[in-house]
Amino acid sequence: MIGRQYLNPGLALPVGILTIILLMVMPIPALLLDVFFVLNIALSVSVLMAAMNAKKPLDFSSFPSVLLFATLLRLALNVASTRIVLLNGHEGGAAAGKVIEAFGAFLIGGNFAVGIFVFLILMIINLMVVTKGAGRVSEVSARFTLDALPGKQMAIDADLAAGLLTADEAKARRREIATEADFYGSMDGASKFVKGDAVAALLILLVNIIAGLVLGMSTHGLSAGEAAEFYVTLAVGDALVASVPALLLSIAAAVIVTRVSDARDLTGQISGQLADPKIWLPVACILLVIGCIPAMPQSIILPLSGGAFWLWHNLRKRQEAVDNAPEPVITPDPAHIGIDEVTDQTLVTIQLGYGLIHLTDEKHGATLVNRLTGLRKQMCQSFGFIVPQFRIEDSFEVEPDSYRITLGGAAIGGGKIKPHHLLAIDTGEVMHSQAVPGEATVDPSFGCPALWIEPGSRDLAVAEGYLAVDPESVIATQIHQLLAARAQDLLGPDQVRDLIDHLRARHGQLIETITPQPLTLAAVTRLLKALLADGISLRHSLRVFSSLSLAAQQTAEHDRLIDIVRADLGAMIVAEACPPDAKLPVITLAAQLEEMVVGGLQDPASGEIVIEPDLARSIGERIAAIIAQRDPAATRPALIVQPRARRALTALLRLRAPQCLVLSINELPAAQPIEVIAVVGDEAPATAGELGHETEALAA
Repeated sequence: MIGRQYLNPGLALPVGILTIILLMVMPIPALLLDVFFVLNIALSVSVLMAAMNAKKPLDFSSFPSVLLFATLLRLALNVASTRIVLLNGHEGGAAAGKVIEAFGAFLIGGNFAVGIFVFLILMIINLMVVTKGAGRVSEVSARFTLDALPGKQMAIDADLAAGLLTADEAKARRREIATEADFYGSMDGASKFVKGDAVAALLILLVNIIAGLVLGMSTHGLSAGEAAEFYVTLAVGDALVASVPALLLSIAAAVIVTRVSDARDLTGQISGQLADPKIWLPVACILLVIGCIPAMPQSIILPLSGGAFWLWHNLRKRQEAVDNAPEPVITPDPAHIGIDEVTDQTLVTIQLGYGLIHLTDEKHGATLVNRLTGLRKQMCQSFGFIVPQFRIEDSFEVEPDSYRITLGGAAIGGGKIKPHHLLAIDTGEVMHSQAVPGEATVDPSFGCPALWIEPGSRDLAVAEGYLAVDPESVIATQIHQLLAARAQDLLGPDQVRDLIDHLRARHGQLIETITPQPLTLAAVTRLLKALLADGISLRHSLRVFSSLSLAAQQTAEHDRLIDIVRADLGAMIVAEACPPDAKLPVITLAAQLEEMVVGGLQDPASGEIVIEPDLARSIGERIAAIIAQRDPAATRPALIVQPRARRALTALLRLRAPQCLVLSINELPAAQPIEVIAVVGDEAPATAGELGHETEALAA
């Protein structure tokens, strides 16, 4: 337990800093100085390798701190080595340790003049090229990173509001960009450490040379030549020992700040991008041309040209092998069960009994599949958004000759099909002059009387006034009828995102006024679903989003947004129900009855009007009776009410009289001619003159 306490990794950094301070103030033997020099070189190499293997700069985010401690260690070693050189330099090359002796004797051949020039060249490379370039890159990166910080934060907030990110993912991304800004800011300052270290090394060399000459001649009685041979050689060796790790750290800093985020390390990134055979063929040709010049060393250039040709040939063969390699055949594991096998991500599903599978068989033309594909395209054009794909599956839960239509897992319709027969539907125009043989049934879409007949009886049925359709049309017609009344259930965030992206390409400024501020993707989706539920198509999406933009500048409250958008789209809503230049048939509520609706009960949670059951029943029955008395081919009537009553009456008539359009007085265009066909709640019969007067008053 005590051993673990003393070997705690958290103590390594404080102990290291204390050691650096001791190296500066306490004399150490030459052997220990050699150990620290070797450790310093190993530390510099390890930092360089870590910088090269990082896939992105933030993978080595501790680099500025590491650079600081490595610089302090090198300066502490300079102080310790200076002490030993000045104290024991008169004894010879081995007085300051084997490492300094090796750098002073072997690398520069014992000639201190050569060592000085080599050291100066290394300083120029380090200070003027590597360190200056890395510092400039760090400065620019820090500036751009800080300038881009607000935009990145807004992008994260927009993705979070749009539901593209979870709260934890948003926190992680905010933390990452904050760390990135801190990192480049730290690197901008850390580059000054390297620059200062290079200047300090030059000054320490001058101090060692001058002090060594003075001490050698005044204290140890050496001649000027002997003092220069001993002290200057050791000072230059000491400077070279320090300059090599400094150059390695400068290169590591340059590598870190010039990295581009990639899934590979630096070696893999460079080798992968230089492995294109198109690069090496021009290189080989240029070297070959240069090698043909008589004055050039052909023995060197021509082999290099041949090597470039060989590299080009091998890389081209490797690329062709990769391009022509067959795709691996993956044998499924029979014991593996995927999530797709146990979940149904399809919104609309048509389940068929096994007796109807032939409708989807490609050998028989896959007639049902083709019919539903055309139906889906028609619905997309009608609704104004991409309707999710339908899924057809066989099911043992359905009778062999039956089908079931589900929306989001809930059954919304179905029926029975008699295979290889036609459905003859009585639309009210059958003459009954001659009996048509068949099995009596009911049309599943509209509830009309019908017969299942043989294909050979088709001409007879058509002559009698029946509408003969095939089984695929029966299923497709019912799907269209059911989904047309549930368009809002088919619209989701993905479809709204596609719609927004399409408009953004041409009308970017318009979209910027709507989302992600002040309305999120979820809020826009909710509002568009409400418009679809009211029967407003998104086919003219530019017109709808223009109205939404105007409404979004006034309020972000959902119900208020719908009222403003509907009022702005009033002309489009009326045009869907009434032909141009025709009078709109209008039903109104008597003033007393409308006051009863508006001033009645309210939902305490939402504040919405709640119509009393008896009153709702009487209004619904009266309006349904008015519509039933009209010609089915006549223009669809509209109920005109106060804005506050529109939502409650729309919900009421959606169930009792879906053919009646409900509009608030704000949604009726001022130039639209109208005709009041009934006043619900006014028991006194109105004369023709009174109706004309009411029409003019309502239009005004």
